[in-house]
Amino acid sequence: MHERALPLPNGENLKHSILLFGANGQVGHALQASLRRLGQVTACTRDQIDFSQSPETIAAALKGLTQRHQPTVLVNATAYTAVDRAQVETELAQRINAIAPGLIAKAAQDAGACVVHYSTDYVYRGDKPEPYLETDPTDPQSVYGQSKLDGERAVASVCARHVIFRTSWVVSAHGGNFLKTMLKLAQERDTLNVVSDQVGAPTSANLIATVTTQILQALVEQPSVDPRWGLYHLVASGHTNWHAYACYVIARARIAGWPIKIQDQAIQPIATKDYPVPAPRPLNSRLDTRKLCQAFNLTLPDWRVGVDDVLQALKSQV
Repeated sequence: MHERALPLPNGENLKHSILLFGANGQVGHALQASLRRLGQVTACTRDQIDFSQSPETIAAALKGLTQRHQPTVLVNATAYTAVDRAQVETELAQRINAIAPGLIAKAAQDAGACVVHYSTDYVYRGDKPEPYLETDPTDPQSVYGQSKLDGERAVASVCARHVIFRTSWVVSAHGGNFLKTMLKLAQERDTLNVVSDQVGAPTSANLIATVTTQILQALVEQPSVDPRWGLYHLVASGHTNWHAYACYVIARARIAGWPIKIQDQAIQPIATKDYPVPAPRPLNSRLDTRKLCQAFNLTLPDWRVGVDDVLQALKSQV
C-alpha cells in the first residue's frame, strides 16, 4: 500500500515536502490538516512503515521514503502510548518510542531536512511543586517515560535542526482519550470515581498541530544556526486535576444536550493510591511554556478552550 499524499490547499504549490509519521493518531490526524499550509504532506501510517519492526527494516523504509519524496521536514507523531502495558512490553515500547525516533532523525539529517518529535510529561518524576522547566532534571518513573526520554535524546543527538515538544493530557475528537471515556461512562453509570491528586493541562491535538505549523513556518526558512531549534514544552495554559476535568466535561456535555445519566454529586474524587495501576503516574504534570511563548511570541489558550472545541466536534458527529 502506498503512502497518502494529501492535496495542497486551494491548489497552491508550496515548496516544502513533509513526511508525517503516525498520521492516524490524535496529533497526527490534526497535523494532516495544519501542515498543508507549508506544502505537500505525505501521511504515513503503520501500513506504510511499521516502527515495531527491526531497526534495519525501519532504516531501509525511511531511506526509500526520503529518496522518493525528497522531504524538507519529517514529523514524527508515532508513539507507543499504552503506559501500563509498556511495563511488560518493554522492548516494543523502546523500539517505537526510542529507536524509531532516532532513525527518523538520522533520515532527516541525511536528507538535509529538519525533524519534529513529540514527547511527554512522563520524563519527569512528577513530584515538583511548581511547573517543570525544560532545564529541570528528568527522572522517569515508568518504562513508557524512560522510552520517551531515550527517544528525545536520540533525536537531539543525530539531527541538528530538531524541535522536540513535550506535551501532556492530549485530547481530540479523533481517537481514544480521557474526555471521550468520561463522556461515555457518564451516559452509562450512576457513579464514577476519578483521581483528584494528579495535576496537569488537558491539551488539544489541534493546538499542538497549529503551534507545530507556526513554529516550522518560523524556522524552516532560517539558517541551521538559528538558536531556536531545540526542546520546548507545549501545553495549554492553566491546569486542573483529572476529577475536576471530568466534572467540567460532564457539566458542559449536559448543557449541550448529551444524554448524561450520572448526577454531579456522584462523581467522586479519589487519591492515586486508591486507584493502583502497573505504571506510576506523575502527580505533577504541569509544564512551564514560557520558553516556547517567548521564543515564538505565542499566547497559548486556556485548556477549557480546547476541551470545549472537542466537545463541539463530537456533538456535531452525533
